[in-house]
Amino acid sequence: MTRALPLALTMGEPAGIGGEIALAAWRARDDAALTPFFVIDDAARLSALSGRLACGTPIRIIDEPAQAMECFSDGLPVLHRPLAVIARPGTPDPANAKSVIAAIEEAVALSLAGQAAAIVTNPIHKKTLYDGGFGFPGHTEFLASLAGVGRVVMMLASPQLKVVPVTVHLSLRSAVEKLSTADIVATCLITALALRNDFGIHRPRLAVAGLNPHAGEGGAMGLEDREIIAPAVDELRRAGIDAFGPLSADTMFHARARSGYDAAICMYHDQALIPLKTIDFDGGVNVTLGLPFIRTSPDHGTALDLAGSGLARPDSLIAALKVARDMADRRG
Repeated sequence: MTRALPLALTMGEPAGIGGEIALAAWRARDDAALTPFFVIDDAARLSALSGRLACGTPIRIIDEPAQAMECFSDGLPVLHRPLAVIARPGTPDPANAKSVIAAIEEAVALSLAGQAAAIVTNPIHKKTLYDGGFGFPGHTEFLASLAGVGRVVMMLASPQLKVVPVTVHLSLRSAVEKLSTADIVATCLITALALRNDFGIHRPRLAVAGLNPHAGEGGAMGLEDREIIAPAVDELRRAGIDAFGPLSADTMFHARARSGYDAAICMYHDQALIPLKTIDFDGGVNVTLGLPFIRTSPDHGTALDLAGSGLARPDSLIAALKVARDMADRRG
């Protein structure tokens, strides 16, 4: 069923690199073995960008997602949604914020209506959206609101490593203050379910990182590992989850250690993202777990400094498209 449905790709920040990596991903469709996707974007913007970059990607305007299956081999299918103002590479304009938000809303609606197999979101520029009236910290929280879901989980995935931060976009001080046994348990339960249903791992193994150096060194370097994280691991094991830890984070991410688990549960943002981006900067994929639809995204930002130069690499977008398709096939 899902093979008969295209993937929906949102425009992201129109002044960023989303448009050019979408054009590049389409050109790489055969070599990367990509299945059909369409972009919710301004067709005139993408056509002008293709001309500016001299990349020769043809644009095909479609009226509904199903048409993407028919024309994908001939050009990049686009659900044409005009921008309020012409986008200038590298210079975001809050006047286009509503178009960026609307593209995300439409992608969700199409997925929930069974017209798109999954959603892939191009990077957004948060400050520009805030200036345009956006009331959410980022993509993840907005998608959770659109889906009516109370808790979602961010996973960063590559073939070599999958990481999940329990706390995400918080200062380190706030992350430590917010960390709780209940949040760790809830994060791990959502992660284990997604690993089974979306990644085909029958009995997921979760390596739970400690917070402090050496996982607290028995309380000598902090009590959080002993009083917050260890009880969470115990509760998970009682629930039948193969979780272990807390582990000293400085020895969790070398190749031999990675072979012993399917996902690393980390306590704060950089504890998770630094090893993932070090191991596979160009191929990492952001996956939102706990939604009633599939959502992936490139694991990078808008790269305003590269926008319009033709130097942006589409590797992470291509990986996000492939992960979304694999997940959709498993659910289907």
